[in-house]
Amino acid sequence: MDTITAIQTRRSIRKFQTEKIPDDLIETWLKCGMQAPSAGNEQPWHFIVINDKDLLHEIPTFHNHAQMLKSAALAILICMDPALEKHDEMAIQDCAAATQNILLAVHNQGYGAVWLGVYPRKQRMEGLQRLLKIPMNIIPFSLIAIGKPSEEKKQEFRYNEQRIHYDKW
Repeated sequence: MDTITAIQTRRSIRKFQTEKIPDDLIETWLKCGMQAPSAGNEQPWHFIVINDKDLLHEIPTFHNHAQMLKSAALAILICMDPALEKHDEMAIQDCAAATQNILLAVHNQGYGAVWLGVYPRKQRMEGLQRLLKIPMNIIPFSLIAIGKPSEEKKQEFRYNEQRIHYDKW
């Protein structure tokens, strides 16, 4: 699938089959996440692959929009490491870019995924830090539920000319 098609056809998938995902695909997705642009090439991220079903079932107890994790094959948590920041507060953008790269790579390979917001929701961040034993200086940013889709969503066209401005507002 070419890049434009991947971007235009990717949709948030919340229903999954129970199929296990091969390790080489997971590694490919992580490599894609790490290829994201980052300010000053700081790469202020860490990734936690969560495939323990008990952990996936625990997350919805403190993240109210994470019920789909109960059927997901795995999740990837993208975390920010402020100690790796060279440019103040740019890690947010860097980790968002890494998240999007993973979403597109997952879609490109026939799997489904949904971005679950974590940062800046204190309850979600603290819940993940506690559950996954994340050091307090590391900030959970986003969580991606991944699996073989058991739902199909049509392409959605979101282009809106009224939101485009040239040179001035």
